[in-house]
Amino acid sequence: MAKRLFDLLVAACALLLLSPLLVVVAIAVKLDSPGPVFFRQQRVGRHGVPFRIHKFRTMRDGAPGLQITVGADPRITAVGAFLRRTRIDELPQFIDVLQGTMSLVGPRPEVPRYVQHYPPDLKARALAVRPGITDPVSLDYIDEAALLAAASDPEREYIERILPVKVRRAAEYAESASLATDVAVLWRTARVLLGQARR
Repeated sequence: MAKRLFDLLVAACALLLLSPLLVVVAIAVKLDSPGPVFFRQQRVGRHGVPFRIHKFRTMRDGAPGLQITVGADPRITAVGAFLRRTRIDELPQFIDVLQGTMSLVGPRPEVPRYVQHYPPDLKARALAVRPGITDPVSLDYIDEAALLAAASDPEREYIERILPVKVRRAAEYAESASLATDVAVLWRTARVLLGQARR
């Protein structure tokens, strides 16, 4: 209950305080390339229930390709590259937190295609909590796109090497998380993103 109240309070305040920035970003996305402002995609949430995540669109609308980002992905727009580097594209997920499909901190939600590859003994545990905007393993893999770009088969690299680590860490989070650890993750996230923005 404390975690949910914390999520609601922070998400509501964030949307209110960041509303001028969100409007500016929305205009920039719209002017940069044709297509909608928001990117909505089906993800797998708590207990395996699907939901649609909100992000600012960072790729050309309708561009085909993998469901992971690899290196300097040609699908990414000019504005989108900045939004991804600073993680500003993730800010609309405060809406998902208010709706109750996401939390501020929790395992990042995957698309159904990759959830099919979750180890059976970890799947239920990893999906036992609401997915989050940030979590420790996502911060560890902050340069995931670059790692995948170095692989001969990026999707196989993701499924066989990166995804198992993420699922194991998600299960560990679900079993040991507390409000105190969530606050620590949010603080670490702020420091990491500040470093990314300075690059």
